[in-house]
Amino acid sequence: MFYKSYLFNNQNITIINPEEHIAFSLLKKAVSQQFLKENTASSNDISQWKGQDIILFQEDLRKQVKGSISEKSFYSYFKNKSEKLPRVDILNMLSEYCGHKNWGDFKALNSNKKIQKKNRVVSKLIGFLLIGIVFITSAYFLIPKTHTFIFCFIDQDRNLPITRTPIDIIVLNDKQSPFYAKSDSLGCFKWRTKDDYIHFVIKSPYHKTDTIFRTVSSITNESIQVRTDDYALMLHYYANGKLEDWKNRKNELSRMISDDATIFQVLPSGLGIEVYSKSEFIDKLTTPTKSLQNIEIIESKRSKNQIVKLKFRVKS
Repeated sequence: MFYKSYLFNNQNITIINPEEHIAFSLLKKAVSQQFLKENTASSNDISQWKGQDIILFQEDLRKQVKGSISEKSFYSYFKNKSEKLPRVDILNMLSEYCGHKNWGDFKALNSNKKIQKKNRVVSKLIGFLLIGIVFITSAYFLIPKTHTFIFCFIDQDRNLPITRTPIDIIVLNDKQSPFYAKSDSLGCFKWRTKDDYIHFVIKSPYHKTDTIFRTVSSITNESIQVRTDDYALMLHYYANGKLEDWKNRKNELSRMISDDATIFQVLPSGLGIEVYSKSEFIDKLTTPTKSLQNIEIIESKRSKNQIVKLKFRVKS
C-alpha cells in the first residue's frame, strides 16, 4: 500500500507513506538514467522534460516493455509534485523499464542499497574509531612519560634526616652533561625525567660518597641511609677548635651504642677478628688518625634504638 485513507469528521484523509515516496523519487531518477542511455533529452532531470522529450520517452516505453504512460500521468507524477503515487501497474511497468521484475523488486533492492550504504557509513565510523584508538594507544606507548623520583637522605648513625648540611647531588646521564643539585631543607631530592632510570652520586663534607642507581620498576620514593664520614667529622672538630662538638660526638656515640654491644674488627688476609669494648671503639672513632678514614661498617644490628652488634674492617 502506498497510502491509507481514514474517515475523520466525515472526510477522507490520505496518510502518505514517506518510504514509498522516497522509493518513487529513486524510480524517477532510474527511469531518466535508463532513457538517456540510448536517447537524448533537453535535461537530465525528468521533471524538466518537455513535449518532444515526453513523446520520445513514451515511444521508448512501448519499445522496451510494450507499455505506455499518458501525457496527463506524466505531468501529474513526473513534472508536478503529487501526494499520491501512480497506480501499481504503472509502477510495475516503470520498474520493469529500469530492469527490475516489478515495483516490489525495485523497492526491495533500493532498500537493501540503503542498508548497505548505512552499513558502509557505520563501517567507516568504526574504522575511524579503531584508527583513533590505535593512534592514541601508540601515542601512549611511544611518547615518553615523565617519571618522578624522590629520595630523602638519612644519617645512618643518628637515624635522622640530614638537614644541617645539604647533600651535593650529581645526576649522571649518558646523553647529557652531569646535572648538579642539592638536597632541600627536609633533606630530600626530587628529580623528574623521561628516562626510566636515575643514576646519581651523593657527596657531603661529613658523609661518605655513594653512587645510587634506581629504575622505575623499583621504589621511586625512598629513604637512603648515608654513612657518616667520622674521619672528616673529627678533622672538622679539631681544625675548627670545636672541642665541645667533639665531646658531643663522643656522647652521641655512647648513646647510640649499647653497653653490652658486641663489637669486633675483621682483620685483613684472614688473620681473624679483634674484639673491641664500647669505649675502645668510641675512642677509635673520635681520634682523627688516617685509619679512621678507611673504617667500613660491614654489619650492624639495633635493638631499642641502640647498636647491639657491630662488625667493621679497616680498608688498606
